[in-house]
Amino acid sequence: MDSFLTQEELKQYGLKKIGKNVLLSRKASIYGASDICIGDNVRIDDFCILSGNITIGSHVHIAAGVMLFGGEKGIEIDDFAGISSRTAVYSESDNYLGEAMTNPTIPEKYRKIEGGKIYFGRHVLIGTGCTVLPGVCIAEGTSVGAMSLINKSLDPWSVYIGIPARKIGGREKEILKMEKMLMEEARDGE
Repeated sequence: MDSFLTQEELKQYGLKKIGKNVLLSRKASIYGASDICIGDNVRIDDFCILSGNITIGSHVHIAAGVMLFGGEKGIEIDDFAGISSRTAVYSESDNYLGEAMTNPTIPEKYRKIEGGKIYFGRHVLIGTGCTVLPGVCIAEGTSVGAMSLINKSLDPWSVYIGIPARKIGGREKEILKMEKMLMEEARDGE
């Protein structure tokens, strides 16, 4: 038996949209499949959790142990992005200031859930063990180092590290030329 679901098995999940050449681990957990869209050439490895409103573009890799909690606000991951292992992405969170009770076992009327849509631009790379908090936009081409806390939106084509993440420099755009070549090769091969 293969480690990844077959195309027939993927169809049975009832995903909102499923592209071509999707590799979804048999050991990944999907909650709310009807709210999840996955593009072409996507790989989602073992022990990932996808829950809620999630849109994944094409040529995206989500490494082992990544948790995507889209909730109602949603997570959008654009083309050519990569999320390294053990990263957690939250579009919503309980309020921890004592203004309300917390956790999913408590009725909604006693909770105060806050959040905002999360967006990962094209060619975004997130290092291992990062945490992404609600409402963050990580602009195109940005790279974030391992173990960083992303609690605010990040500039395009930049490199960030730390807790909280801080900008340490720029990132080369050479990959845009490679993207163009890859897409031309793909068109020529059809």
